[in-house]
Amino acid sequence: MDKQKILDKLNGLNRNTLMETLNIEFTNVGDNFLTAKMPVTPKVHQPFGLLHGGATAALAETVGSCASGFLFADTRTQIVKGLELSINHVKSKKEGTVFATAKPIHKGKTTHLWEIRIVDEDENLISVCKLTNIVLDKK
Repeated sequence: MDKQKILDKLNGLNRNTLMETLNIEFTNVGDNFLTAKMPVTPKVHQPFGLLHGGATAALAETVGSCASGFLFADTRTQIVKGLELSINHVKSKKEGTVFATAKPIHKGKTTHLWEIRIVDEDENLISVCKLTNIVLDKK
């Protein structure tokens, strides 16, 4: 499948989900990475007007889980579920856009470990995440 078809398919899955609510959009894909963006607006702020860590975590898990599912698993016969997400927030953000890029650390048959770096439009590091996914056979 070509790059644009993968992005179209992933973005099509966002309808009526948390990803649509947060305006997450997949923007780039390659052999070993997946990138999505999310606008930083009051919709994703915490009460003090900053990007909410939970919204950042949702962006990270979305990108890492979709990367497992669409880059390294067979979605016809397998399902991907997140096992553990850890995230360190290193810089706050009030407005603009953040970009999350998932790159694999480990690609096993049943577990995948991802590093997800979240940067802003000026390449400032906002958060660093690790996500562990399990790949299960569909029943």
